[in-house]
Amino acid sequence: MKLAFLGLGKMGVGIAANLLRAGHQLGVWNRSPGKADPLVAAGAAEAATPREACEGADAVFTMVADDAALMSVLEGPDGLLAGLPRGAIHVSQSTIAVATAERMGELHAERGQVLVSAPVFGRPAAAEAGQLWVVAAGPEDALATLAPLFEAIGRATYGVGAHAPCANLVKLAGNFMILANTEVMAEAMRLAERGGVDRKALLEVLQGTLFNGNYYNIYGPLVAEQRWRPAGFSAPLGLKDMRLAGEAAEGVGASLPVLEIVKQHLAEVIAREGEDIDVAGLAAILP
Repeated sequence: MKLAFLGLGKMGVGIAANLLRAGHQLGVWNRSPGKADPLVAAGAAEAATPREACEGADAVFTMVADDAALMSVLEGPDGLLAGLPRGAIHVSQSTIAVATAERMGELHAERGQVLVSAPVFGRPAAAEAGQLWVVAAGPEDALATLAPLFEAIGRATYGVGAHAPCANLVKLAGNFMILANTEVMAEAMRLAERGGVDRKALLEVLQGTLFNGNYYNIYGPLVAEQRWRPAGFSAPLGLKDMRLAGEAAEGVGASLPVLEIVKQHLAEVIAREGEDIDVAGLAAILP
C-alpha cells in the first residue's frame, strides 16, 4: 500500500519503521527537521508538508502530541485534509479528546475520506519492536483493509466498534488506569520501604502472586528502581491525558474521584522534577 506517516516522535518513528519494513511505500513528515533521516535512509520519502505526504496515499497515520498539534496537521492549505484522496483512510493514533475525534470524523466525512481511530498501548521500545496493542474503531471495511498494517506494528488489535471516537475513549480510560495504578503502586512501595522492606522484594511478591500482568511487568521495575529518566511516557503528556479523561467523564456524567489525586501529583512532580520525568516518577513526590 501507499502510506503516509505524520509525526515522528518517540512512538511514531518506531511505528513508521515497522510499516516500512513490512514492504509498504511510505511518505513521512515531521514538524521539526532531522527526525525522518533514519526512515529516509531505509527507503521512505520525506515530504515538505502534510499535504504532500498524503497526496495519492491509500492511508495516512498520525501520531502527534496533542489535539492542537493534530488539528494543525489536519487543517489548512498544506494540511492532511487537503492532500488525502477521497476514499482514503486517516488512521489517527494520537491520544486525543473524544470531542476532537468527533470533529475529525465530521471533517473527513465532508471530503469523502474515512477516519479510523487506532491509539496504542505500549512504550517506545514496544513501538520499535512492533509489539504494541492497537485499539481500533471505524467502518468494518476500513478495519479489514488496515488489519495487515496493524499486524505489522502490534502484537494484537482490539476492535471496539464502528464509531471512531470509541477507541479514543478506551485509550483515555486505559491511560487513567495506568496512572492510577502507578499512584497506588508508588504508595505501596513507599509503605513497604518505610517498614524496612526493599522495593524490589515487594515487587517480586506482587508479580509472583496477584499482580503478574503486563502493566506491573512494565511499570513495576521503573517504580521499584526509581528510574524516572529517560521518559518513555512523559509526565506532561500523562497530565494532558488525565485532563482529557476528566473531560470525557464530564461528557458522559461519570465520576472519577481518583483522577483528581493523580492530576495533583502529576502537576507536583512536573513542578519539582521538570518536564523530562516519566509518569512513573509519581513516586518521587510521596512523603
